Amino acid sequence: MKKKNNFYVTTPIYYPNDIPHIGSAYTTIAADILARWNKIQKKEVFFLTGTDEHGKKIELAAQDAKKKPKTFVDNLIPKFKEAWKKLNINYNRFIRTTDADHEQVVQVILSEVHKKGDIYEGYYEGLYCTGCEAYYTEKELLEGCCPVHKTPIEKLKEESYFFRLSKYKENLLNYYDKNPDFISPSNRRFEIINRVNEGLQDLSISRTSFSWGIPLPFDKNHICYVWFDALANYLTGIGYLEHSKEFQKFWPADVHIIGKDILWFHAVIWPAILFSLNLEPPKKIFAHGWWTVEGQKMSKSLKNIINIDKLISIAGVDSARYFLFREVSFGEDGDFSEKILIERHNNELANKLGNLISRVSTLAETYGMEKSTPIKIKPTLKKVNQLFQNLELDKVLNEIFSFIDSCNIYAQEKKPWETKNKKVIYSLCNAIKDIAILLSPFMPETSEKISKVFNFEISIESLNNDLKINKIKKSPILFKKINTIAENVNSKKKEKVNKSPIIDGIMSSIEFKDWEKLDIRVGKIEKVEEIDGADKLYKLSISVGAEKRTICAGLKKYYKKSELEGKKCIVFVNLAPRIMKGVESQGMLLAAVSQDEKKVIIISPEKDIEEGAKIR
Repeated sequence: MKKKNNFYVTTPIYYPNDIPHIGSAYTTIAADILARWNKIQKKEVFFLTGTDEHGKKIELAAQDAKKKPKTFVDNLIPKFKEAWKKLNINYNRFIRTTDADHEQVVQVILSEVHKKGDIYEGYYEGLYCTGCEAYYTEKELLEGCCPVHKTPIEKLKEESYFFRLSKYKENLLNYYDKNPDFISPSNRRFEIINRVNEGLQDLSISRTSFSWGIPLPFDKNHICYVWFDALANYLTGIGYLEHSKEFQKFWPADVHIIGKDILWFHAVIWPAILFSLNLEPPKKIFAHGWWTVEGQKMSKSLKNIINIDKLISIAGVDSARYFLFREVSFGEDGDFSEKILIERHNNELANKLGNLISRVSTLAETYGMEKSTPIKIKPTLKKVNQLFQNLELDKVLNEIFSFIDSCNIYAQEKKPWETKNKKVIYSLCNAIKDIAILLSPFMPETSEKISKVFNFEISIESLNNDLKINKIKKSPILFKKINTIAENVNSKKKEKVNKSPIIDGIMSSIEFKDWEKLDIRVGKIEKVEEIDGADKLYKLSISVGAEKRTICAGLKKYYKKSELEGKKCIVFVNLAPRIMKGVESQGMLLAAVSQDEKKVIIISPEKDIEEGAKIR
């Protein structure tokens, strides 16, 4: 009997005839997030992923490559394992349908279902898509083509063995009724129920027209239908063959994470097979949506497929993982945009989280800390727990970042850089511990870096206990800002024709389309300091809404310190940081420069415009 402290999560097994891309990455990262969260909860976790290597599609691809099917797939598998390693995915087993134990399991299952009378010999004639390895009815086609691949459908006519799927219609409907969360999200549940209510046809489960597959144990002239073969992997992976301790611990699976295009196989065919085997179905099938790219479907012809290397090259692995689950509601379709990924990296990860870590670690190193009442995490933790149970992963991130915002506001109100209040610093350090642990399933590398700076472990014990007083050193930059116009700026500098209206920076010859990329905010100069060895530069501490920026500006010649303190200004916040005289400058100010360069005036907005307001 499976215990509550065990958790079993799976991905579908992927066809290895192409390199992994954002679609398969999305599914696999989702499973990894759930596995990591349950490990934090002190559950014993099994996370299964792998590849689906049999079928006509693989056989044809191998023929084109002039290789034997097994040799062909053997050469492709490392691409998947390398991709998952790059994405920091920590699975327990990578299963292949060519594994010896899996081929045995499939034959055992076929024998058991056959003995029960649920497999019979017949004759199949129908419509089939090799790309999907799936059957279709006339009404499911789009102008005579496969609804997924938009390619002409194939008419099959051959001897076949059939699985009595129709026998299990009422069992399925009863199970859906008693287990309303079995098919998630709920909108997909009704689609399946309506289709099952219309009636079920028995399923052809064997082939004689090609040879790359697992032979039926009761008729060696037939090979097993690839989907009957593939679905069994969820049993193989945890030791069904010997009914091992692993199998007893982890079956039924807690959740199969899949794409919406294969929901029918998982929500109808798979539980029906399990009913035939007298096994309990998985607790949940979660079917997420598809990703488009800039509004277009991914395709080789459009050359817009986002592979793993492309995905992580934009802003790093953790930023990619964060974006995928922050950008869209988990379960819905999503649209990938490099621009939006960079905006989230700069504005949420660098500005909100990164600056909080940098600022607080610097304060802790400088002034130390003294134990005090922590910032309350329990209300957030309660919500996060519930949202994880519901697989609302985007909302989990919303809650965590709402807490991050509240910490930034708390810091802004308490101003520990002025008061040197060690208790406030401690409260912020403790909150950062909580943030890192909650974020760790999504951003494991970043969370580990934070834990090393603040000296705690990523664990439920650390989450439930206050941070121990310890010595802290300033954190390295966790998220380097990506300047989306940096290349343009550099090229314009080389072609300099006019003095810039912005201190330290951007040429006046920048085109309007480039200015649109800038994130420009209202700020307030709170503190002005000298910089050792700098004749022209001031170090400015600027409040930009809930966050604080350090900016180096060449204003010494034009302003006294007292004239700058309390002054509102315009700040460019999404430019890459620069080191100036040993100080990291995190943005630029907007100013007007007289033609003789004898006068510089900071552009200051009206007093009733709040700090952090965006300039449009």
